[in-house]
Amino acid sequence: MTTRSIYSPDERDESADEQAESEASAGHACPDCGGSLITDDSRGETVCESCGLVVDEDEIDHGPEWRAFDSQERDNKRRVGAPTTEMKHDKGLSTNIGWQDKDAYGNSLSTRQREKMQRLRTWDERFRTRDHAERNLKQALGEIDRMGSALGVPESARETASVIYRRALDEGMLPGRSIEGMATAALYAAVRQANLPQTLDDMAVVSRVDEMEFTRAYRYLNRELSLQVGPPDPATYLSKFVSKLDADDDLERQARALIEAGKEANVHSGKSPVGLAAAAIYAAGLLLGEEMTQETVSEATDISTVTIRERYRELLEAESELDDSAVDATSGTESGASA
Repeated sequence: MTTRSIYSPDERDESADEQAESEASAGHACPDCGGSLITDDSRGETVCESCGLVVDEDEIDHGPEWRAFDSQERDNKRRVGAPTTEMKHDKGLSTNIGWQDKDAYGNSLSTRQREKMQRLRTWDERFRTRDHAERNLKQALGEIDRMGSALGVPESARETASVIYRRALDEGMLPGRSIEGMATAALYAAVRQANLPQTLDDMAVVSRVDEMEFTRAYRYLNRELSLQVGPPDPATYLSKFVSKLDADDDLERQARALIEAGKEANVHSGKSPVGLAAAAIYAAGLLLGEEMTQETVSEATDISTVTIRERYRELLEAESELDDSAVDATSGTESGASA
């Protein structure tokens, strides 16, 4: 059974033209040849990619009216607010009334106006933290930022710590535990995830709680949130300790090679990574003939001389065994080639 069109040829042509015009008006096809349209933002024109027909011109430019030739000029001329961040309890979306009691022209406000602005600041602060959860979050994120700044932790790690603390707050893990302890634990977890050289002793210096409290909170966070935290790498602490000792790069490279040899010999299993890093620095100093005592390394790394004395011997033995095996492999290859 054949199907016949109910339209005449003229009506079909008109419907096809109307369809092409509707597609062109929608910005999908050229009204002349039916080709695809492209937009030239630099000229403010919409042209056909096939025939070059200018479909639209003098379009509205939704970009800024200024020009910037480098990132500094772009930042200075930008008129939008700061980006959202997890490091603020309101993610940086709220307003903040400045503490300067001056008007737009830099003139000091009158006494009545200063009292009015103080009342506005008070109510603004109350509205920004309307319940106990927001007040808790504001205090904790302030602690994370304070400790991170004191330790030189990068902003990305502080952002991660803020996310970890938010997760703990959302899952109801904070009742019965101090805000400072959980904030310190969240920051230490972020430091461990980013493989940064901050140790537990460093965290204890800047924290407002003792080491036992925030280490217990860290284990609790790690277990309940299933954080992806691997064992610390002893090589992470080398740059920090070498900088404290004012040593050269050759000593750091030698210490790094000793740690790699110790890993192959499984010397690092069950050992403190900070102690291994301190022992590797002392052993590297012996190999390079540096005048460096165990007491000097102990003061810079906060590791006892007993630990340094035990670990550096193990690292030297691991490196000697690795060298002997390399020599045996080389001699075996040469004898096989001669045969």
